[in-house]
Amino acid sequence: MTKAAYSDSKSVQVEDILIANQFLKDVVVHTPLQRNERLSEKYDCHVYIKREDLQHVRSFKLRGAFYKIKRIENGAREKGIVCASAGNHAQGVAYACAQLGISGKIFMPQTTPKQKVNQVEMFGRNFVEIILVGDTFDDSSVHAKNCAEVESRIFIHPFDDLDIIAGQGTVALEVMNDIEEPIDFIFASIGGGGLMSGISTYIKNLSPATKMIGVEPEGAASMKASIENGEVTTLNHIDKFVDGAAVQCVGSHNFEICRKYVDEIVSIPEGKVCTAILTLYNEHAIIAEPAGALPIAALDFYKDQIKGKSVVCVISGGNNDIGRMQEIKEKSLLYEGLLHYFIINFPQRAGALRQFLDNVLGPDDDITTFEYTKKHNKENGPGLVGIELKRKEDHAGLLQRMEKSGFHFTEVNKDSTLFELLI
Repeated sequence: MTKAAYSDSKSVQVEDILIANQFLKDVVVHTPLQRNERLSEKYDCHVYIKREDLQHVRSFKLRGAFYKIKRIENGAREKGIVCASAGNHAQGVAYACAQLGISGKIFMPQTTPKQKVNQVEMFGRNFVEIILVGDTFDDSSVHAKNCAEVESRIFIHPFDDLDIIAGQGTVALEVMNDIEEPIDFIFASIGGGGLMSGISTYIKNLSPATKMIGVEPEGAASMKASIENGEVTTLNHIDKFVDGAAVQCVGSHNFEICRKYVDEIVSIPEGKVCTAILTLYNEHAIIAEPAGALPIAALDFYKDQIKGKSVVCVISGGNNDIGRMQEIKEKSLLYEGLLHYFIINFPQRAGALRQFLDNVLGPDDDITTFEYTKKHNKENGPGLVGIELKRKEDHAGLLQRMEKSGFHFTEVNKDSTLFELLI
């Protein structure tokens, strides 16, 4: 299809995705579609995982970025390109620039994990320049578009572009070619909407009965808000933890396609996403970034509907910085009700801490944090104590034992202001 046809339809057709696949088949990895036995047993259904974390740049983003730049190769080589990205789109663009010998400038938020910045440098080699600016993708995008105007570079949008959407749609083409049974559900993450726009276009035209479930982080549910409001909606504030899907405003093309083809959108708490990351790593030997783990995290919310069904989850990326793992573990424990912080007033006398350990701490409880400084000329001194439980049901007993032993305490978890200040 020509660009004029794109412009007339203002959408992406199945034939556009087929054309994109011809451009990409010798460039991208045809990633595996794996039946996961553990997840299938857990949910009493057939769970297949599309492993885009095994792509060249460890993300599906290479598909759209390479296809877009290849389509405009001559103009891009003459003028150079520019993009904004929280990481994965940047890696795809950098890879394409190096492969095609095109100059690129890549604007990334200052909050981007260092691992992703390093990957962009590696893939782009000497063909790209990285500029860290702003706190969010949307901040970086403003600077990138200004650069495009001032330097006459071609702006490569990470999701709101028909070529990008067609390229991402090749994920669905591979899924349909590889699976031998009808698909009842497909779960895929939504940030700006490029991936879900592409795969839902292909799937719904070939398998209308398949339910498309878009999964967003609770702290950045911009597509859910847009569809509920009936128009593209910019969020006033977003939580940037799920960086690959933390977008304040979805694309207009993406909104129209998702409104047409996506059956439901579910928003997932960040702590639940962290639990899914740890589960994938510990039980399935899969390293998923937060955005990549979103579809797995959503399965618990659909366990009744997917029972006995055929389910595909797209793990969209695996660019997770190992330096974030402690934060991920803590967020998971907090969400699951296994980690609790307290300010406890300890009597300033010998044996008070021993009394706490003997009479309050349960046999399976573990102290993860203890900060205490003795205060002179005072009967009591406050201490910050973090306690990890083996079962969330143990929380009530812990509180009862503290009260019975005469320890006055404040639950930090229940005071958001106090929690942000101390933890």
